[in-house]
Amino acid sequence: MNINTQKERVAKQILAEEKPINVKELVWGYLRYWPWFLICGIVFMTGAIMYLKMNKPVYRAVASVIIEDEKGKPKSSGFGGFSDLGLMEGLSTSSIENELGLMRSRRLMTNAVKALGLNVVYYTKGEIMGIASDMFPVKELYKQTPYKLRLVRLDDAKLSQAIKQEQNVLEVTLLSDEKMIIEQIDGDYKATHQVGDVVKLGFAEFIVEKNSDAPTPATEGEEEGVSGFKVKLLPVQAVSNNLRAQLSVALVDDNSTLIQLAINNQVPEKARDILDQLVFEYNQEAIEDKNLIARNTAFFIDERLKIINSELDSVESGKEQFKTVNKLTDIQTESSIIIQNVSDYNNKQQEIATELEVVNAMMNHVGSDDLGLLPANMGVGGMSMSQFVDEYNRLVLERNRLLKGATETNPLVVNLSNQLREIKENIRQSLISTRSNLRITRDNLRRQAGILGSQISEKPSQEREFRGIERQQNIKESLYLFLLQKREENSLSLAAKAPKAKIVDEAYTLGAPVSPNTKTVLGLGLLGGFLLPFLVITGKRIMNDTINTREDIKDRTEAIAILGEVPHISTGEPTLVSADERSILSESFNILSANLNYIMSKEELGGKNKCIYVTSSAQGEGKTFTAINLAMTLVETGKKVVLVGADLRNPQLHRHDDSGISEEGLSTYLKYGQKSIFEYIANTNLHPELHVLPSGPIPNNPIQLLRRESFGPMLEELKEVYDYVIVDTAPAMILADTFLINRFADMTLYLIRAGKSKKKVLEFVLESTAEGKLINPIFLLNDVNLADAAYGYKYGYKYGMQSETSKWAALSDKIKSIFTRS
Repeated sequence: MNINTQKERVAKQILAEEKPINVKELVWGYLRYWPWFLICGIVFMTGAIMYLKMNKPVYRAVASVIIEDEKGKPKSSGFGGFSDLGLMEGLSTSSIENELGLMRSRRLMTNAVKALGLNVVYYTKGEIMGIASDMFPVKELYKQTPYKLRLVRLDDAKLSQAIKQEQNVLEVTLLSDEKMIIEQIDGDYKATHQVGDVVKLGFAEFIVEKNSDAPTPATEGEEEGVSGFKVKLLPVQAVSNNLRAQLSVALVDDNSTLIQLAINNQVPEKARDILDQLVFEYNQEAIEDKNLIARNTAFFIDERLKIINSELDSVESGKEQFKTVNKLTDIQTESSIIIQNVSDYNNKQQEIATELEVVNAMMNHVGSDDLGLLPANMGVGGMSMSQFVDEYNRLVLERNRLLKGATETNPLVVNLSNQLREIKENIRQSLISTRSNLRITRDNLRRQAGILGSQISEKPSQEREFRGIERQQNIKESLYLFLLQKREENSLSLAAKAPKAKIVDEAYTLGAPVSPNTKTVLGLGLLGGFLLPFLVITGKRIMNDTINTREDIKDRTEAIAILGEVPHISTGEPTLVSADERSILSESFNILSANLNYIMSKEELGGKNKCIYVTSSAQGEGKTFTAINLAMTLVETGKKVVLVGADLRNPQLHRHDDSGISEEGLSTYLKYGQKSIFEYIANTNLHPELHVLPSGPIPNNPIQLLRRESFGPMLEELKEVYDYVIVDTAPAMILADTFLINRFADMTLYLIRAGKSKKKVLEFVLESTAEGKLINPIFLLNDVNLADAAYGYKYGYKYGMQSETSKWAALSDKIKSIFTRS
């Protein structure tokens, strides 16, 4: 390969973007650890099954009720009576949140615990406390024991002390239907008792009674009933607090008063009884509250009735006395009559005044000397006046007719004029008489009206006083009747005890237990068995900054090829290839040799004979080991090979050759140059056909020796004689020795040790290649775990070992290698 082309490829690789994720390789990276997944899965699933066996199932009981809506209810109860009286303003209703809080209250739960006797717990025989009970939980005998203990006295302080000393557990052994032995565990009490006996302990007293709720005794052929049991006494408040923590109370819908209650317990029947008793206690407390209000309301109404009755009697007596003094029967009727009379007199006065006006007008008209017509039908002076006026008007009309044909001196005209003056005088006198009569009538009407006015002026004060008395009477009567009505309503509400919480669904148990959930536990066990190794492997990969597989190299660079992989050699296995035996090591180097011949011939590097440098980043990565085995493998193919020890600072060839390599070598040649290089080449016990040029004595200035001009020609001389010149060099990352002589190499075999070499080494190699410090580098991955090896190499290793190792042995080795690497 051309050096410039190599530099260009490396430079492009440095600037290239990361490769997309290879899902197949990613999955295989986890699948190769399948024994870990299998073992963790088995362990976690076993733990999950044991957890299910150790933990008793917990069931959930549910009940639902509807809370009575006080806002929509008619105010007919005793509470409503107080509301009507205005004494309970703002306290007539309670919000649904308050009802939820009341159902969760400690008081209600405590009452339920006492009513059901839940602080006395019955168990099957066996350990209740300690390690044994944690590993093998005992069964609770709720309503299943033939006898029960009815507490008469319980001292909480002494019971707490007994609990600390683990003396609150009793063991009951049945001797017969009426006799039993009661023994205090970890205590001093033990005695034989019969049904009905009173048992006195330091912290409690109880009576032994038959349990009516217990199942019927087993018939012949069936399993016998309980022959003995244990009893555990607990503080009521402790049991109440524990049950409250398990209780949930919630609205089914925000727009309704439907409430759902739920509780979890290992005994389904016990959970149902707790919910039903809790609803019962809630209703009992609500009824007691209503009855208390009703009784208080009744007492209040009775007291008020006594006071109102007395006040009403006083008001009615005052009303009677007022009528007697003022001689009144019905003040309203009398006032109406007087007012009507006054109205009549006023009307008459109006009529008289009108007639007077008319009379005065007529008199003014009659008093003139004119003999003209007079107004008729004026309603003044009665019939006679009307007749005079009619006669007068007739004569005036007749005179006026005569004057049309005669003069006023005509005797007929004169005669009519005299008659008219007489009639007119009569009319005037009649008007004077009528006016005098009207004036007299007017004065009489005024006098009568004055009398009625004085009577009217007296009535308002009487009426006002009477109305005040009557108003007091009406108020007292209304309040009296109202209180009588409320007393009857209150009596009805006291008799009717309707529950506040209407039961929609009585407590029932859901079919499947809520805990432990078998599917969930097994699923978590399976998931945990998968996640633990997955997380460990992933974490190890994230934290691991070393190179382990060829994929780690290929993911970071494709500019530099990978010659192959050398497998990990376990302790006790040979570290050198041998033609007499077929080992994984021999097969791996045979593959490397084949790959090397293919690459060298394809790229046509440097002609026929090749000079190959073997280097690495640091010490201990297998440079000498690889150089020796590669040289021996090439010799087996019939090639002439010389192995040159160019690591003048820390030579290692002598450690693999027990024949004793000459003390003179490369350092001697470079320092003195007096002999031919071939005089320093020696045979070795490693292989009869393998020649070695040892490093020689360690010089004081190895870098100065390597800089001498004789080093390059020396390699050219060797290449003329040998097909392959294998040069074992110093570590390139920590020393400059390899860079000084690398320009003479046809290929640089750069060793990467799996599990030891850091990933940053690849960047160093890429940069060094781009700068021209390394010539034609190619990677060799050393000490590879068999599980991490590429498929082709792995197959080749296995194929080479197939004659010596069975399939099961190979699988065993693989599992062992995975565990060793992990």
